[in-house]
Amino acid sequence: MNDINNEVKIISYEPQYKEAFKTLNEEWIKTFFVMESSDYKLLDNPEEHIINKGGYIVFALLDGEIVGTCALIRAQEDPLAFELSKMAVSPKAQGKKIGYLLGNALVEKARSLDAEKVFLETNSILVPAIKLYEKLGFKHTEITNPGYDRVDVQMELNFTS
Repeated sequence: MNDINNEVKIISYEPQYKEAFKTLNEEWIKTFFVMESSDYKLLDNPEEHIINKGGYIVFALLDGEIVGTCALIRAQEDPLAFELSKMAVSPKAQGKKIGYLLGNALVEKARSLDAEKVFLETNSILVPAIKLYEKLGFKHTEITNPGYDRVDVQMELNFTS
């Protein structure tokens, strides 16, 4: 049996993947929630709102096809902090640890940049996602200034403690 890590390749954002970033995220958001203005802002203009502001977007390629994506958004400069956001894996590729590979790649990116922390917002109905974030080392925190109406869980991963 092939190790999934040999089949899945994590690659960085390129303009030709812009539509895949939006499509993958719209698919899962519309399955569970309603698209909000904050979603459209990031998904319609990822270069302007993520890349050009010092953030990163990665994609998972499986057999040459984009099946997952995730963003690391620069949230504050001093101390450096990022938000892990817009993680989406195609339903046909779920269960292959792709979310973990995406999340881990961006957590390691934040660590390599000497970030103090990475935080995220999610919803309690997304139990597999929460378990994934816990596996990546994120801890539950108090909800403050949620960026979306659907947020009822906030988590963070501190590199300094």
